[in-house]
Amino acid sequence: MIVGCVKEIKNNEFRVGITPDNARAYVNSGHEVLIQKDAGIGSGFSNEDYAKAGAKILDTAKEVWDGCEMMVKVKEPLKEEYELFHEGLILYTYLHLAADQETLDALLKGKVKSVAYETLMERDGSLPLLAPMSQIAGRLSMQEGAKYLEKRFGGEGVLLAGVPGTPKANVVILGGGTVGANACKIAVGMGASVTILDINLQRLEYLDDLFGAQIQTLYSNETNIEKAVMDADLVIGCVLIPGGSAPKIFKKSFLKEMKPGAVFVDVAVDQGGCGESTKVTTHDEPIFIEDGIVHYCVGNMPGAVPRTSTIALTNATIKYGLHIADCGLEKACHENEVIYSGINTYDGKVTCQNVADAFKGYEYTDIKSLI
Repeated sequence: MIVGCVKEIKNNEFRVGITPDNARAYVNSGHEVLIQKDAGIGSGFSNEDYAKAGAKILDTAKEVWDGCEMMVKVKEPLKEEYELFHEGLILYTYLHLAADQETLDALLKGKVKSVAYETLMERDGSLPLLAPMSQIAGRLSMQEGAKYLEKRFGGEGVLLAGVPGTPKANVVILGGGTVGANACKIAVGMGASVTILDINLQRLEYLDDLFGAQIQTLYSNETNIEKAVMDADLVIGCVLIPGGSAPKIFKKSFLKEMKPGAVFVDVAVDQGGCGESTKVTTHDEPIFIEDGIVHYCVGNMPGAVPRTSTIALTNATIKYGLHIADCGLEKACHENEVIYSGINTYDGKVTCQNVADAFKGYEYTDIKSLI
């Protein structure tokens, strides 16, 4: 198979879908790899690194899109890339289609076989291609939240850990999954006072066993959320429905009840956000203030640390990518049923239930009936 990788064009997105090590793995398996010139520069990989791995360097993104059978990316295609789709193309990347009807329509129109990292689910229910970025986003959310609590950004002017004789900052984490657990780990390490909420009691029990008296666990309902955020200095939103829109559990009405200068970081923004006041921001303009609350809603948070993010992501994606390239998408699914769960669109049809449910007028088709 001819495998391609282009430079990401999303605002301040420096990650790359294939590393030189990945390129070598594809080449060693008998595949041809096409890399757009300078695609890996932002993550610290030179054109020479790719060439030494056996990849072919092409000058433009169009050459790569036109020449490949499988495109490996990091983020969803942007409008400028829609015209580069071709029927039968396998697109292997993060898509988050439940929050992006325009890209969904373009994939359906182009009859692209899209395999979304965020919906590929292993037999144990884990999301192996989402996990590494969730780990990074969770840890980064605390780093960014601590920064925007600084007065110069409109924050309260509070230090997370405080110092002897002063109160610690109150951190509230909405969601105890991979993002929430990693945010919790950093918050505890920084010395904050931490409350974490989730609807899964087994998960809360796990977190309670893990962190003990260092955190407060609460069942997630509107009453508990409202009480918790009223006293919060920093709120981290990290609620996930695989492939679906995030529920809006952080209400606009909470803003007026919170401390002026408190910070809300919505890590779920890729899936539409878990805050009613959420609006997508970029690394160029990461925050906005509404009702006195600083909002950080950057849609590609791990792009801020591209070297770490790229290596972590591609360590996870290469296994499934090689299987698809070796066998073709259809045969790969038959050999490993887990891959079915990653397919969001196929031959002009929506094949992910949560994506179909996100918008009116879209019919879900079971991918197993097509291949």
